[in-house]
Amino acid sequence: MPRILVVLLAALCLLLTHSASAATAPPKDLSGWEWRWGDSPLDASGRPIWRHDKAAEDWQEIGFPSNPPGRAGQQHLWLRTTLPDGEWRDPVIYIYSIDLIAQFFLDGEPLYQYGEFDDQGRGTFAGWPWHMIELPEDFAGRTLHVRVFSNYTDIGLWGEVKLMDRLDVLAMVVKRSLHDVIISAFSLLLALLAATFAAIGTQRRSLAAVALFSLAAGSMILAETQASQLMLNRPLLWDGIAASGYFTLPVAMGLLLAHWLEGWPRRWMQRLWQLHLAYLVGALGGILSGLVSVSSTFPPFDLMLAMTLPLMLTLAGWRVAHLDTEQRWIIVAFTLMAILLLVDMAVAHGLLGWRKVPVSLGLLAFSLAMVGISLWHYRNTQYQLARLNHQLEAQVRARTAQLDLLVHKLEGYSYTDPLTGLKNRRYFDELMQHEATRADREGTPLSLVMIDLDHFKQFNDRYGHEAGDSVLATIALLLQEHFRGADVVCRLGGEEFVALLPGANTEQAESRAAELVARARGVSLQHGSVGLPSITLSCGVATYPCHARHPGELLGLADKALYQAKHQGRDRSATWAANAASPEG
Repeated sequence: MPRILVVLLAALCLLLTHSASAATAPPKDLSGWEWRWGDSPLDASGRPIWRHDKAAEDWQEIGFPSNPPGRAGQQHLWLRTTLPDGEWRDPVIYIYSIDLIAQFFLDGEPLYQYGEFDDQGRGTFAGWPWHMIELPEDFAGRTLHVRVFSNYTDIGLWGEVKLMDRLDVLAMVVKRSLHDVIISAFSLLLALLAATFAAIGTQRRSLAAVALFSLAAGSMILAETQASQLMLNRPLLWDGIAASGYFTLPVAMGLLLAHWLEGWPRRWMQRLWQLHLAYLVGALGGILSGLVSVSSTFPPFDLMLAMTLPLMLTLAGWRVAHLDTEQRWIIVAFTLMAILLLVDMAVAHGLLGWRKVPVSLGLLAFSLAMVGISLWHYRNTQYQLARLNHQLEAQVRARTAQLDLLVHKLEGYSYTDPLTGLKNRRYFDELMQHEATRADREGTPLSLVMIDLDHFKQFNDRYGHEAGDSVLATIALLLQEHFRGADVVCRLGGEEFVALLPGANTEQAESRAAELVARARGVSLQHGSVGLPSITLSCGVATYPCHARHPGELLGLADKALYQAKHQGRDRSATWAANAASPEG
């Protein structure tokens, strides 16, 4: 940024000096051009013979020295014209750009060269800078020959070719670049701010896309300004930066628009920006590895963009009548930018006459629209979050008061069975009422497993009640270990237990009951130092809403299922069924 400021200050001084200086001849377009395809043979010293060519045959007239007809794969072009007279203090030839490399000769003598020519008259891409070719004082009436090589879609000189005063050229470059440099600096600042908000805010995805778009637009605009050559005379570097920004634009546009779309338009928009991302990675990888030149990556990208940009515009405007106000603003800004990009693309490929297309203004308008809408949504989101937080605080206070009342209510009760450490019947009754209400309200499953020790009365009669209590405590430990998480096990009384399984369906409850029955067979029992015989369990399973219309009916149904298990021989689990045989006795 300091280098940019220095250039801008120097440019202002140049403009002031230029305006105060004496007037010279105005800029003059070079005309009277002639052309011929092919490359010149070389003389004994290795110099082209056509640089001295004065003959009229084989040369044809052309209005502007670019893209003559009938190219048919030709990569070499010669151009010539006679330089006019004029009163310039420091005369130069100004050329907007060259496709791709060229040698200039004045009356056969070397005048200027851009790029390196090999023995076959070929060379590699050297960038697309503007050119300022110094002329001698006696240039008037002398013949200018131009030897051009290009393996690009265009060949020759491009944009503008003028005879000018050196100060006029510099003043024109500064004047043309000034607003683009300002827009570029603003876009880069916008990218920094958007990235900062994306890192700390809630609208991270949209703001990150805005940051990427602004960075791509700002770097591309700066790299394509003619003033960039004054800051750093590295054409290939600037063209690489411009290509990176240009190829990134549709990726960032797709990300931005996909954020505002829904359904299949959003999915298609994602596919389009992913396609451009793949091209971006492939093109930059090829350029950095030296496999392709920067110039060769533009034509296929422009062809792809000419197809995908209208598709993006169509997807963004789908059902425009049903969109809200901010979405319509997005589409308006995107349409303006897309039109400018397509016009600039048409100019670059010669489909339209040369003109300076204000692409930077379209990019800036789209960035500002996206930033404004993102900030509006950010503000609205913050307001909604504050409102929701206030509501949640009020709900928390109300729930806390309810819990305090419930705690005070439960202080007078004992919910623990002293023998087994499990919750007792009183706790189960209140818990069952609570879970039944929630299951009925939310429509979630609720399962209940009734558990009973087989032949426990005979066991007590044979080994005594103290041994029976020891067995109950051991089985209670097994139940606590087996049922975990949200499941709750209670002792209803005697040898009867119940397990409440919130959220469990019939299959899950049956599986847990069956596993419990199997585990009980292997439990080692003893009273003091005396070993006791193993004992088995019977279980009854019932589930809401599979078996009961209301969760409150589960206890009775599970109890019936338990008796069904007893009737079927004990040491098993049974699930309640309306058509099951009734137990005897």
